[in-house]
Amino acid sequence: MKTDLMLRLNEELAVRIRAHAAETYPHECCGALLGSDGESHREVLDLLPLENRNGDSPRNRFAITSDDVRRAEKVARDLGFELIGWYHSHPDHPALPSEFDRVHAWPWYSYLIVSVEQRRPGQIASWRLAEDRSRFAPERIEIAARVVVAHVPFRSPLRDRN
Repeated sequence: MKTDLMLRLNEELAVRIRAHAAETYPHECCGALLGSDGESHREVLDLLPLENRNGDSPRNRFAITSDDVRRAEKVARDLGFELIGWYHSHPDHPALPSEFDRVHAWPWYSYLIVSVEQRRPGQIASWRLAEDRSRFAPERIEIAARVVVAHVPFRSPLRDRN
């Protein structure tokens, strides 16, 4: 596992994750993180919200199916991205992975967790499971403002000389 782990996403994606968490409260939300895995960081470029398929205790557990995983992989591939991780919420609990999260997680992926208290989203944290599956390591998160570049027509300085 890389020692200096970092996950980047823009503010718009963070807002969408928080909104999904608030919308599904008091149950956990879940979804796929689509993006790229680079040498120095991972970057989330899009999300695929998924249905929490845990019928027993959706308030404190989430489940996805193998069909959900295949669909997330296909959507990522169709967009030219990779499936780099998963997000979910912790209603009325901190953004720390639970023992259930550890047992059901896979190494390599990023696991982004958002806490949500009384339908108000709070802290976002990200984690990666160790190769031996013994523990999660924290992953730094960088949330950047989305930069929109307006198209400005090019004017040649030679054209303005006369």
